[in-house]
Amino acid sequence: MGILDTLGEVAGAVAAVEAAKKLDPNAGLLMEAAAAVAGFEGAGALESLAAKKKAQTEAEASDIDNQPDDSQS
Repeated sequence: MGILDTLGEVAGAVAAVEAAKKLDPNAGLLMEAAAAVAGFEGAGALESLAAKKKAQTEAEASDIDNQPDDSQS
């Protein structure tokens, strides 16, 4: 999954730079670099949040499956 994580982060950086250019067509190199870093870090944070949520959902589903069934008497 390492290559997919990196591709997601790069895509986030590219999207952030393009958004910065749309907001300010005369943006300098420093502005574009800041947008790229923010996009890279933001995409990484979103991916880790999604992975954490997925693990939490799977754990909750596992807990529900492991509960004793009280309907059988």
